[in-house]
Amino acid sequence: MSTDPGLAGRALIDAVCRALASHADPARAVQQQAYMKSAMPYWGLTNPVLRKAIRPLFDDPAHRLASREDWEATVRTLWDGATHREERYAAIALTGHRHYRVWQQPDALPLYAHLVATGAWWDYVDEVASNRIGPILLRHKAAVEPIIRAWAVDDDLWLRRTSIISQLTFKGDTDLALLADVIDANVEGTAYGSVFWIRKAIGWALRQHARVDPEWVRDYVAAQGNRLSGLSRREALKHL
Repeated sequence: MSTDPGLAGRALIDAVCRALASHADPARAVQQQAYMKSAMPYWGLTNPVLRKAIRPLFDDPAHRLASREDWEATVRTLWDGATHREERYAAIALTGHRHYRVWQQPDALPLYAHLVATGAWWDYVDEVASNRIGPILLRHKAAVEPIIRAWAVDDDLWLRRTSIISQLTFKGDTDLALLADVIDANVEGTAYGSVFWIRKAIGWALRQHARVDPEWVRDYVAAQGNRLSGLSRREALKHL
């Protein structure tokens, strides 16, 4: 597969970067960068402004990406070549655009793993984990579950976080055995069990599932005892 986008992809990347730069707000950009503790600068766009800037470009037939290979290459090039954080937000938005839903398949997971591992911060990772990887897991469980389990013990912190929060939107479709196993692989005493981002993810995943199955969450938290951090426990039981 080519790693370089075609003419439509290159034109789309150029148009996106120009559109984002044209809405720059330098004062807001400084605040955003400080809040996010980001080495990469911002243009200073709010989320509504960003969406308004990129939506017509993604919808424009002139920028339509005709193949799965060109779609992935365009996303990767926009992401890897980003000079400002909003360009990476645009890349994530491009992955989820309605024109490319047909390519939300297990073979997109290497792309999403790349975004997670190289993004390595919650604003990127949480969107990809819950709204890109999660739906693929739900539709293609047999193919994707082994990958999620492997990520739960990966050397990369953010792939571990992804495994824990990948079922956030599942409600009654949550695979409880999978949820328990990916959490068990990351509790206190494990490689990343003391890291805030993992402890918070565990609490978040349990709190979300408690909305539909509070008894299971109570029982699970009780059974874990001190293997769950105080933060994870508090988050899990927050609304119970």
